[in-house]
Amino acid sequence: MTSNDDYVLQLMQEQGLATQEQIDEATAHLAADGSTVVDQLVNDGVVSEENLLAMLAQQFGMDFVSIDDKALDSELASVINAEDARKYGVVPLLKDGDSLVVAVKDPLDYGVVDRLSFALKCTVTGVVATKADIDKAIERLYPGGTSMDAILGEFNNKDVDVASRGNELADQLGITDVSESDAPVIKLVSLIIMEAFKRRASDIHLEPLENRFRIRYRIDGALQDMEPPPKRLQPAIIQRIKIQAKMKISEKRIPQDGRIQVNMKGRDLDLRVSSVPTNHGESIVMRILDKQNLALGLPELGFLSDDQQKFEQLLGLSDGVLLVTGPTGSGKTTTLYACLGQMNTPNRKIITVEDPVEYQMSGVNQVQVNRDVGLDFSSALRSILRQAPNVVMIGEIRDSETADIAMEAALTGHLVFSTLHTNDAPSAITRLVDIGVKPYLVASAVRAVMAQRLVRAICKECKEEKQPTERELKILGDLGAKNVQGMKMYSGRGCAVCSGTGYKGRKGIFEIFTMSDEIQRMIFEQRPALELRAIAREMGMRSLREDGLLKVASGMTSLEEVLRVTMGDEN
Repeated sequence: MTSNDDYVLQLMQEQGLATQEQIDEATAHLAADGSTVVDQLVNDGVVSEENLLAMLAQQFGMDFVSIDDKALDSELASVINAEDARKYGVVPLLKDGDSLVVAVKDPLDYGVVDRLSFALKCTVTGVVATKADIDKAIERLYPGGTSMDAILGEFNNKDVDVASRGNELADQLGITDVSESDAPVIKLVSLIIMEAFKRRASDIHLEPLENRFRIRYRIDGALQDMEPPPKRLQPAIIQRIKIQAKMKISEKRIPQDGRIQVNMKGRDLDLRVSSVPTNHGESIVMRILDKQNLALGLPELGFLSDDQQKFEQLLGLSDGVLLVTGPTGSGKTTTLYACLGQMNTPNRKIITVEDPVEYQMSGVNQVQVNRDVGLDFSSALRSILRQAPNVVMIGEIRDSETADIAMEAALTGHLVFSTLHTNDAPSAITRLVDIGVKPYLVASAVRAVMAQRLVRAICKECKEEKQPTERELKILGDLGAKNVQGMKMYSGRGCAVCSGTGYKGRKGIFEIFTMSDEIQRMIFEQRPALELRAIAREMGMRSLREDGLLKVASGMTSLEEVLRVTMGDEN
């Protein structure tokens, strides 16, 4: 509960809130979940949390308050964003000019008020409130978050039918194998998944550390902490997830993969589950695959009008290889599925080879790689070409054999889509040659390469125009942006819709490298990627950073986001 246990215990004895015997007894029965002696005294009923905090507040010249829901001002949610409110455990209560009053749950954590004062550039005064009051207020001011302590508190509340509530949540997620003794863990795992869905998370990370069990969501590409459950619940939570994912629960020494299918508010979700053994237990990552994302068209990806027109022309080709490149997590698979969705018409036969099949598409023949039986990318490709497809999608080109078959398929009248891991578009050409594809095959088969990154989009609900700072103008000028003095920029001030971050959703920035006679000749001569890039720029190719700057000027994203994802773009 507090930052300095020994000091608090001494104060409690001086104020008559606990005796030495009671402290010794609490120490002897201390739980093995990271609780302190003070926590144990509160749990044993020796002292109430209210009396303890009131004593500490008086000691430090602070007020102890009870937070009334009616007294909360929803407009103050924009003063402190949701991430900081949850991270520091604070609630804004009153703002008057440059003065802000916040409720804190630990008066001994001196740095919280100082950090807020520095970050907000105003005078911050702290008052003390109970953790339950603050958690409740945070959930009211910043809807979409769940306090893990509030969830766990229900387990100990005799007025709550945990088994019934656990079964109800399990039903919502399509879980049938629930016993009454399992219900609390079922409920906890279900709420973790449901909360991730509500907050638009793409991944759930459950990470066993030495003294705690950390849970994080990846939202719009950034990891955000949830309040962790007690360390003692770690084995039960991990076992529950492995059961749902049909993994071997007795096997904890090797990595495993599995899948969970749930229905969330009428939407089908697939959770791709990966477990890896670590020093302190099995680390679990659940990738959330929302089938609604299949409805994304090219405009939703974030193309500017000229790039969209160019890419649609490429989709209209009858043969050739189209590559999408970028690091892990840059949205390559989403782009490929958006392309297939646009091309999925009755007059085309489309076959994909994937590892794994992330989304199931109606009207598309999808092949799942299974190396245990010898079905890898290359062997699957050889077979599906006998099926006479018009369009072939390969999840990733990883070796020379797969790459050679893809090139030959393109030269025999098939349109082939695939991905590569390269930093920019021209580097894909040299990458193919490096893995063993003959230069003449690359020059003849590849029609275009598109590199992409994802940037967070400014929240439309709290978007507002801002004046560029001198530093931003200098950066824009150094990057070669035109008309920087007249450029409009935008930012999100933070609201309940975006959980106070100022961003909601992500869009792509793109670099489209298309073939020409000169570039084909340079590939055949095995010229380096820098020379290919220079010629492509002369032909009008926009770099990732230039595309990002145009999207800053259009109000789609911020300069900080573009700089963050294009650090390697020298141009």
